[in-house]
Amino acid sequence: MVHSKPRKQGAAPSTPGSASGSGPSPHSAEAVLLAHLSRRGLRRSGTRDAILQAFLGARDHLSIEDLTVRVRRQAPGIGQATVYRTLKLLVECGLAASRQFGDGPTRYEPVLERQHHDHLICTSCGGIAEFENSQIEELQLEVAREHGFTVESHRLELYGRCAACQPGAGGRARA
Repeated sequence: MVHSKPRKQGAAPSTPGSASGSGPSPHSAEAVLLAHLSRRGLRRSGTRDAILQAFLGARDHLSIEDLTVRVRRQAPGIGQATVYRTLKLLVECGLAASRQFGDGPTRYEPVLERQHHDHLICTSCGGIAEFENSQIEELQLEVAREHGFTVESHRLELYGRCAACQPGAGGRARA
């Protein structure tokens, strides 16, 4: 029997930030973004900081629309285009990963200081569960070796119905 270690949806990564003027930790999300902005000749801004903090504090996979709603709770004047451009920067510098789960919008999740994980996507309710399984990871590497292939990255997404959406699960099942 294969055992999977389920993960809670979107647990926020640790983000050691600035402490009383000491500046960001060299490995913090803030430091990674600042370095990327500098390389691109862009400036740090309160708007980008607000978007970064809202994104890192999310507990699920966010669309641009979802993140815009969250950001506007703290900074009502921030527009969706600004959120989109900032998310693009976060993906470029490795703080975010974009995901397509087959239901329309691109979703984003934090990746800094997070271990690799895979996804179970419910085709009824749209729920997304994260899991880790070392046996699956090893099997993928073994298959790659057998084919003389070097894996650089991968995504495993399993689509089906979660326990709550399966027939007989208390009336929540959908056809």
